[in-house]
Amino acid sequence: MSSPVAKSVKRLTSRSTSRHSSATSSSRKRVLAGKSTRLKPATKRSPAGKAPARKAAKVVARKQKAKSRIVLAKRQNAKASKKPKKQTRARRSVVARPKKTATRVIKTKPILRRTPLLIRKAPVPSPPPQPTHDEAAALAAFEAAHKEFARGRFADARNLFRALVEKFPAVSEVTARARTYLAVAESRLRTEMAPPRDADSLYDRGVIELNRGEYVAAQELFERALKREPEAAHIHYGLAASRARLGAIDTALKSLRRALDLQPKLRIRAQRDHDLNPLRSDPEFEQLVFASRD
Repeated sequence: MSSPVAKSVKRLTSRSTSRHSSATSSSRKRVLAGKSTRLKPATKRSPAGKAPARKAAKVVARKQKAKSRIVLAKRQNAKASKKPKKQTRARRSVVARPKKTATRVIKTKPILRRTPLLIRKAPVPSPPPQPTHDEAAALAAFEAAHKEFARGRFADARNLFRALVEKFPAVSEVTARARTYLAVAESRLRTEMAPPRDADSLYDRGVIELNRGEYVAAQELFERALKREPEAAHIHYGLAASRARLGAIDTALKSLRRALDLQPKLRIRAQRDHDLNPLRSDPEFEQLVFASRD
């Protein structure tokens, strides 16, 4: 059991604690109220010269930092370049390459610039030089010899070409051409003068002489051909034509009759052959050639 003294002591202590707590709370409220009512101290303003100096110092500091960064970057790049190529290749392989995008190539036609046309006047042709007297005479002689050569009269052409070369040696162009034709004519004459051996070659040579007008030579060749082949109708017909040209009508009709007996189809040829014109006035020719009409 507690005594009354102890109870009174407890009451005094509780009152003192309550008073102290109320005093402390009231003092805190006053402090807070005093803080809220007090104004903040004003900041001191710097003089006019200090602010630009600070700004300049800041700019210098920034530039120094930028320079130091550039120097560091250069050093790093130099170190990276000094490293062996294998490491760089390995690093490059690790980095993912960007995908190639298909680019469309548009072909454009080249622009052609038209150049202005330069119209040039055609040069006036100079008149051809007139041939001299010797050149004109040499050309006329060459044309006459060439005509004989074209007709197959190689002996006459040979003589004309020889005379041209001897008479006009100064006209070099014409004489050079004349020498070539002269060589050809002489080679043809050598081959013709060589006597053929078989009947067909003799007949061909006789036809050539008949066309040239050499009827005596043609008659001799046909007669030689008949000695080798006496039953050849075409050789008898050629002999009749050459004899008709020479005017030997009786022998010509005899050769023609033998040819028509061996080959009757030659009547059609004889009806239009101009070499047999000297025989057309003879009645025997009419009977031989036109006997099929009766």
